[in-house]
Amino acid sequence: MQDAVILLIIPFIYASVNSWLCDLSLSLCQYKDQPVVKDLKYADSHEWVKVDGNSATVGITDHAQDHLGDVVYVELPEVGAAVTQGGSFGAVESVKATSDINSPVSGKVVEVNEELNSSPALVNSSPYGDGWIIKVEISNNGELNNLMDSEQYTKFCEEEDSKH
Repeated sequence: MQDAVILLIIPFIYASVNSWLCDLSLSLCQYKDQPVVKDLKYADSHEWVKVDGNSATVGITDHAQDHLGDVVYVELPEVGAAVTQGGSFGAVESVKATSDINSPVSGKVVEVNEELNSSPALVNSSPYGDGWIIKVEISNNGELNNLMDSEQYTKFCEEEDSKH
């Protein structure tokens, strides 16, 4: 009976570290009120990348969109454009500021999220889902080693926020 109770409880256990919460059943960590998805890689300029073979989906993190405020426009690159790791490929304009979007990987843009032209606020409401920005055919998978995992990124955000 105790084993059954433990198995029912485990998916709902949260580990708390400082102002972080991790939901082990969802592969999701949270820094303050901002989720950080565990199976993504993160750049120090607050972009995320989800890799599937040589294909990468790129967006800005929840942390970034939260600091930007309400997004009113997203400048998208052309399909076929070359992107380089750390290089700017577009911009996000919010009611507070305009910020460059940097590519976490090098390669060729194979798709852009056209939905953002009419609904830029998807970047706010669904930064890791419907608010993705581009898809890239990766030219150098080794560059992924330059990016942070979710634990490193959440620690990075905590340290960055403590400076402000």
